[in-house]
Amino acid sequence: MIGNILTGLVALIHCYIVYLEMVLWDTPRGHKAFNLKPDFASASKVLAANQGLYNGFLAAGLIWGLYLGAGGFQIKVFFLLCVAIAGLYGAATVGRKILFIQTVPAVLAIVTLWLGW
Repeated sequence: MIGNILTGLVALIHCYIVYLEMVLWDTPRGHKAFNLKPDFASASKVLAANQGLYNGFLAAGLIWGLYLGAGGFQIKVFFLLCVAIAGLYGAATVGRKILFIQTVPAVLAIVTLWLGW
């Protein structure tokens, strides 16, 4: 139960990231969320939308795993591992904050799923 709640939370976080990257990237809210200068945000808007789409696929995979219930265990773990690894890479290349937004919640969800909580 807790594992599914945490998996759902990770999916919601990624739905919000999709919205930030695909819709709000070139707005004051997007600039603040990603610490962007307006000229860079404008120039990288298409790349951010592409990145947002990939985050949407992660969210979709997690939602799919939740939809399948107990039969979706492997799917949930796979997509949570993808999120955790992407978060590690982002923390190493972009900023440490990503570790706490993506990796920590994904790892907590994986642990609780494995423990059957």
